[in-house]
Parts: sequence; C-alpha cells; structure tokens
Amino acid sequence: MGSSWLSWRRTGLLGVFCTVFVLLFSTFVLQPFLIPSGSMEPTLRVGDRLLVNKLAYRFGTAPQRGDVIVFDGTGSFVQEPAGGNPVTGLLHGAAAALGLAEPAETDFVKRVVGVGGDRVVCCDKGGRVEVNGRAVDERYVYAGDAPSRVPFDIVVPEGTLWVMGDHRSNSRDSRDHLGEPGGGMVPVERVIGRADWIGWPVGRWAVLEPTDAFREVPAPGSGAHG
Repeated sequence: MGSSWLSWRRTGLLGVFCTVFVLLFSTFVLQPFLIPSGSMEPTLRVGDRLLVNKLAYRFGTAPQRGDVIVFDGTGSFVQEPAGGNPVTGLLHGAAAALGLAEPAETDFVKRVVGVGGDRVVCCDKGGRVEVNGRAVDERYVYAGDAPSRVPFDIVVPEGTLWVMGDHRSNSRDSRDHLGEPGGGMVPVERVIGRADWIGWPVGRWAVLEPTDAFREVPAPGSGAHG
C-alpha cells in the first residue's frame, strides 16, 4: 500500500513539474498559438497551431516589414478588457499558452507592413500598397483580394507598427482603427513574438519563411519614388 502510494506521489509530482516546465517554456521561449480565424489565409488557416518565437525580439532586434507577429492589441485594437473571473481567466490563459484553447480576445496575429517612420499608402495606380514610395508586390495576399479596398495614407510613428492580415477582405487590422485612439498602430512593446513555424496539424508543418516583398523598400525619408 505504502509503495503504491509513493509511486502515485512520484507520478503526480513529475506531472506537476512537467506542466510547470512547459508553462514556463511557453511563457518565455516558444508559445503555441491557435489560429481562430481566417484573417491570415492563405499563409495561416483556422486550426493551425503556430509556434511563436518569444526570443526573436528580446536582444535588440526589432520587428521587420513582412514579419508575421503575435501581439497584445490592448489599447490599439481593443479597449481595456473588462474584469472577469480570475480563476477562469487563469485556466484559460494556461490552456491558451499550451495551444489547447483559442488565444485571449486581446491577442492577434498579423503581418508587419510598416515600421516606425514608414509612409504607407494605398493604393497606387496599379492597386498596390506603397511603402516609402515603393510599390510592394504582396504575393502572400489571399487570391482574388485587393491589397486594400480602404484607401489610406499614413506615417507610422516611431516605436509602433502598421499591421495587416493576408486575407485583406476578411481581416480587421490597422485599417479598421484609423479613427480610434492610437490610429491602429501597434506599440512594439506589445509584440509577444514572431511566428516562425506551423507546428500542427502534422500535414501543415512548415517553417514560415521571410518574404522578399519589402526588399526594395527604401529607408524612411529617403525620397525614393516607385
């Protein structure tokens, strides 16, 4: 009886240790992120589980144009969330951190189109987005979608990002918050990490390769024209 109880106790302690380790690893290094909508199709599909690299921007590296990022939209995409049941929130947060539940309503995944200082315009005569006067060939945009049906001409403040979904007609992104506080700009400090891999389902496993769409975009204020 005593031996059996000790065995179960060891198993229970091992389970607790493993759970704590996975949660800490997810919090600080690599977090699964369940895709809840089609706003990033065709790059990401509903049900995909991303592996978000939380170390990507921890050592002086900043988000770049073309990066697919996960960020906390509090204050930019959504207002401060109302207080809820703390126990329920904690359990949901733990499940989301393990990729077992949908992310918090304040967490979003989008693509960086403009960084601090960039002038982002839509659209040019060919219907393309321009960044710093250079038209961008966005081959990742959902087939049949226009780069944007909403015209805009903005300059991204330093320390913030202009982000858009790849499925432009099915994405609520920076464009939808132009008239709100913050103007749809996402503060860099709200970025949770960079989406580097699709880890699940097995048939969708892939590395999210960097795009070369912004390769010819000049630095802000260079005066270049496309």
